[in-house]
Amino acid sequence: MFALIIWILSALVLAVSFYHSRENTKDALKVSLKFFRALALSILMIVWSIGFLMTFLPSEAILNTVGQQAGIKGMVLAAFFGSLVLIQAFIAFPLAGAFLRQGADVRAIAAFVTTLVMVGVATAPLEIKFFGKRFTLWRNCLSFIFAIIIALIIGAVLR
Repeated sequence: MFALIIWILSALVLAVSFYHSRENTKDALKVSLKFFRALALSILMIVWSIGFLMTFLPSEAILNTVGQQAGIKGMVLAAFFGSLVLIQAFIAFPLAGAFLRQGADVRAIAAFVTTLVMVGVATAPLEIKFFGKRFTLWRNCLSFIFAIIIALIIGAVLR
């Protein structure tokens, strides 16, 4: 229902815009189409990646690794995984949502997403080049610790 309301509002706003200035509306639609073409492959990759993982990764494996029964160990494991991988956020968030629907613990998902954004093991060599080894080590260690704290807070708030 919500999506239908958004579509109707969008159509109304487009009609008002077209009435107000046909040329500007056509230009805006051309830019939008170009933007959509640029994002279409990324959106397709999101759907494919999540479908692939959910097909070959059984729910039991998710529950045993990062489910409620995995506890703090699962949260820390998810945090380490998030620290190591280099995944775009537009893929990570839908993937995290799919894991939540499969029964993953909210703390583990929060730790995964937070470390994915805050900790950069894969990008550390480049960071060392610009900021130095000491800064990079401190930033990544503190980011990891704060990501765990954030995950624990999110877990406490959302339980």
